[in-house]
Amino acid sequence: MRASKLFFPTLKEDPAEAEAISHKLMVRAGLVRQLAAGLYIYLPLGQRILEKICRIIREEMNAIGAQELSMPIMHPAEVWQQTGRYNDIGEEMFRLKDRGGRDMVLGMTHEEIVTWLAAREIRSYRELPQTWYQIQTKLRDEARPKSGVLRTREFLMKDSYSFDANESALDMSYTLHVQAYKRIFERCGIEYYMVESDPGMMGGATAHEFMAPSYAGEDEVAMCNCGYAANVELARSVPEFPEYPEPGAEEVATPDARTIEEVSAFLDTGPEFMIKSLMVMTDAGPALAMVRGDQELQESKLGRIIGAHRPATPEEIKEITGAEAGFTGPLGLDIRKIADKCLKEGTFIIGANKDGYHIEGVIPGKDFEAEFADIRRVRAGEQCTCCDNKLRVEQVIEVGNIFKLGTKYSEPLNATYLDESGKEHPLIMGSYGIGPARIAAAAIEQLADEKGIVWPAAIAPFKVHLVLVQPADNQQSAIAEKVYSQLMANGVETLMDDRDISPGVKFADAELLGCPVRVTVGKRTVSSGQVEVQVRRGGEEHEFEIGAAAKEVAGLLDTL
Repeated sequence: MRASKLFFPTLKEDPAEAEAISHKLMVRAGLVRQLAAGLYIYLPLGQRILEKICRIIREEMNAIGAQELSMPIMHPAEVWQQTGRYNDIGEEMFRLKDRGGRDMVLGMTHEEIVTWLAAREIRSYRELPQTWYQIQTKLRDEARPKSGVLRTREFLMKDSYSFDANESALDMSYTLHVQAYKRIFERCGIEYYMVESDPGMMGGATAHEFMAPSYAGEDEVAMCNCGYAANVELARSVPEFPEYPEPGAEEVATPDARTIEEVSAFLDTGPEFMIKSLMVMTDAGPALAMVRGDQELQESKLGRIIGAHRPATPEEIKEITGAEAGFTGPLGLDIRKIADKCLKEGTFIIGANKDGYHIEGVIPGKDFEAEFADIRRVRAGEQCTCCDNKLRVEQVIEVGNIFKLGTKYSEPLNATYLDESGKEHPLIMGSYGIGPARIAAAAIEQLADEKGIVWPAAIAPFKVHLVLVQPADNQQSAIAEKVYSQLMANGVETLMDDRDISPGVKFADAELLGCPVRVTVGKRTVSSGQVEVQVRRGGEEHEFEIGAAAKEVAGLLDTL
C-alpha cells in the first residue's frame, strides 16, 4: 500500500474530549472518527486492524470445531419476553416498533436468538455437541459512552454458543473456549488475566472474564500470587479486625454529624467501629444493607441476594425510620436486613433512627437480627482467602467473557433434545464473547509510548512502514521501489510513505502509527548501499544491504 493513495488523516494534537490513551492515539493515527457519542467510524487502517484480530479469532474458533453463522441485529421482542430479559435489562436495550406495530429490539447479545434456532433444528443427542459463533454488530444504549472504543453504543463482538447434553459435556466445551481464548489473546500480543466473574444479566452458575491490565480500564480485579483472581464484583478476602470496645448499648447525641467521617470525628473513634447502614428499595419493599464504616458496599454482591434495587430517597428514609438520612440504623426496623460477614464479631456504633443521635456498644446478631453475607468490596492489602499473601487490586479492560448458562435459555424457549431412550431434556448451554475493538484498544494502552502506538506484529495494520525520504530523488525512489517490491514478494505487508511532504512529518506519522518495523530509504542509502531499519518497540536499529534488505527484515519480523 502506498501512503499517497491511502486515506491516512493523522493529527498532531490529542482530541479535546479524549482521556484514554487508546482514544487519543486511535483518533490521532487516523484509525477512527467519532460520528456521535458512542458511535465510531473505522477508517481504512482501523478496519485493517479489526480484520486481523477477527481473522485470529476465526482461526482459533474453527480449531475447536465451532461453526460460523450470522444472526440478525434486529429481533422480535417476544423472544426476549419469553426469557424475561425484555423487562429485566431495562434502558440499555434499544426498543422500537416496526410498521405493523410489533415490538422489536436491537440485539445487545444473541442468547435468545441462537436458542430459538437450536429449538427448531436440534432434535437428538446424536447431533450434540454443537458450537456456533458469529462476529456481529451489537447495540447497547450506553448511558455514559466514554474512553473511545472501550465504552460505546455500537460495537463488534464475537459471540459463540455451545449446546451439550449434560453438565460434564458443557465443562468440556467451556474448557475448549478457555484454551481458544488464551491462544487468541497471546497471538494478539496482549497481557491478560482470567478471573472469576459475576454472571450478571447473562445468568448461569459459573462465569469468567479475560481482563487486560490497563489504567484506562473501568473494571477492577483482585489478585494474589497464589493464582487467585476475581472481579471485585465478587472477590473475597480476609479483612483485618481491630480490638473492639466492651458492649453495652448507649444512646449518644451526635448533633450535625451524619456521615461516617463526621460521626467518627465527633466521637473520636475510627470508622471501623461504626456500621454504615444503607437503605435500598426492592420490588419486595425496603431493605437495609450494612457494612463496616471503613468498608464499601459492593452493589453486585448485594444484588445477588436481594435482586434489583436502588438507593432509597431521603423522603423514603424519613418515612421508614422516622429520622433524617445519616441517622439510620437497624434497631426497631421491621424490614429485611443484610449485614456483611465482618459484622459478625465486634461492638459498633449505629444510627439511632432519631435525628441527632447514634447508639454505641451494639452487637450485631444479639441486639438485632440480620442475614450475614459477603456484601463488601475487597480492598488491596487484605489477606487472600486461599493463602497468607496480600491481595492486589488492578484496573483492567474486559476483553472477553465466558458463561456456563445451563438451561436458563433452553427451558423457557423449549430447546430440547431426545436421549438414547427417547426421553426429552433441555439443552445445556454456554455463551462466550470477545470484543475485537477492545483487544485493539488494550494493545495500545499496554504498549504505547510517548511517540505513539506500538503494535504487536500480529495485529499491526502493516508489518513494515517504509519511509521514502525524498520521492523527488530518482535514486531514492528507485531503491525504495525495489525494496518495497521485494518485501511484498516475501509476503511482508508494507506501507510505503511516498507522499510529497516533509521527512519530519513522515517519521512522526510512522512513530504514531506504530508498525513493528520502520525501513528508511534516504540520501544515506544512496551513498552507503544500505537501508536503515528500526524496530518500533525498543528502538533497536539495523542496517541491511539493499539487495538483502527484504529477506533480513522478514527474518527480523519473525523474532518479534
